[in-house]
Amino acid sequence: MNVYFHYSLYGFSNTYLVGGDSGGDAIIVDPGSMDANLLEYIEGNGYSIRAVLMTHNHTAHVHGIKTLLKIYPAELYSSNAEIFDLPCTILHDGEHIELCGLSVDVFSVPGHSSDSLAFRIGDCLFTGDALSAGRLGSTTHAHGLTLLYANIKKKLIPQCQGCFVFPGHGPPSSIEAELASNHELASPPADKVRRTFSDAF
Repeated sequence: MNVYFHYSLYGFSNTYLVGGDSGGDAIIVDPGSMDANLLEYIEGNGYSIRAVLMTHNHTAHVHGIKTLLKIYPAELYSSNAEIFDLPCTILHDGEHIELCGLSVDVFSVPGHSSDSLAFRIGDCLFTGDALSAGRLGSTTHAHGLTLLYANIKKKLIPQCQGCFVFPGHGPPSSIEAELASNHELASPPADKVRRTFSDAF
């Protein structure tokens, strides 16, 4: 399995291509943009995009969908029924699907947004904005933070040991690295809420 990282200037977000080592049908995770560099990599390595996985419906992570669909006959997968009026196959927590010859496990991790999903493909965990290197996803209220923290602890940590973490923004990490050094993951949500409010003033 090959994972190609593409940095999108739109929203300063990460887009990922996941496919076989020698081309063929492939998955795009979070198409923040569909630009010439990404297209050149896809075509130059013999890939055809057949599926799009979206961690959540924030513009920085879905902006490139319409352009992508003008080029490739891909099916959209999300926790939403539609994005940009485009129909999606709805994914549910705990679901297991097969796409492009790859096994995908689906985790619902609301908190940063109500529709947030994470995807495990092999030893790669695509977390969107739920979990980044050294930090948890941003939330707008204490309940969202508590919910996000609980879902990461309950679903991602136990089931994704040994996984590399590919977030929606910033550098990659691993579950082991986050357990060892992510202070936001180690501390109770109430502590982070207090820090967030104190930092704002």
